[in-house]
Amino acid sequence: MKLLEAVTERILLGDGAMGTELQLAGLEPGGCGEAWNVDAPEKVLAIQKAYVEAGSDCLITNTFGGSRIMLERHDEGHRTTAINRAAADVAREALDGRPGFVLGDIGPFGGLLEPYGDIPESRVEEAFAEQAEALVAGGVDAIIIETQTALEELGIGIRAAKAAGAPCIIGSMAFDKMLESDEVRTMMGTSPEQAAAFMADEGADIIALNCGTGVDMKLAAATVELYQETCDLPVMAQPNAGLPVLENMQVVYKEAPNEMAAGVAGLLEAGARILGGCCGSTPAHIRSFREELNHAHRARA
Repeated sequence: MKLLEAVTERILLGDGAMGTELQLAGLEPGGCGEAWNVDAPEKVLAIQKAYVEAGSDCLITNTFGGSRIMLERHDEGHRTTAINRAAADVAREALDGRPGFVLGDIGPFGGLLEPYGDIPESRVEEAFAEQAEALVAGGVDAIIIETQTALEELGIGIRAAKAAGAPCIIGSMAFDKMLESDEVRTMMGTSPEQAAAFMADEGADIIALNCGTGVDMKLAAATVELYQETCDLPVMAQPNAGLPVLENMQVVYKEAPNEMAAGVAGLLEAGARILGGCCGSTPAHIRSFREELNHAHRARA
């Protein structure tokens, strides 16, 4: 069954954070976690298996920083295709034959496009095209262009995924809570309504939100509602596990699994079709999400 067919039939559960889990597995601060897809695949596999065992239906590949632009900062650009292909293989192996979906991850290139920054649009187009082609060749069920704050960059990612022949395209924006209201905007000032309309016009199959500052489960649900008021595409939501705090010079997310899972009902009521977690979320958070989803399913039966 294809991902788009599945979301019309049931609510799907995504996975949680990868970066913090890699650090717990021994990745040094500032290290290239994507290189582990080739150099230490067993460690990536263990993380993704833990999410599958917690109940995830969808696994996002360990390629958030897998574009050539990002990998060159770690002197890994020459392995771009190998790193992305390996990530798809590892995620598929983690599903271990169970029904599920592998979402190929394209994250931000980590800079600003000209004329606001010094990165030419053509370079990002080439980098995203290369990554999308490698992920599709690796057999992913969808490509998710996530944690985006600028519509221009998101558009490049969507077009690259489309050109590569991705079977499903997910666009995901990162919103921040405004200081004096419950409204949210991206860092570049884009509203949920503008983002939803843009993604629909560009040809995304699923629209999503992830990460962001101050966007808890309640605000995520409100954003899902705004998405749904703007277009009729399925919606995916991956909030952070609360607000980050600094402890012993490390960023920590302290929202407990049961606290975060208490917001699942609100996301379901808002109309989300895929739920997951972003920064700070763990297999324990996803297990609590699964329990809430099972409870909601029994209540409807």
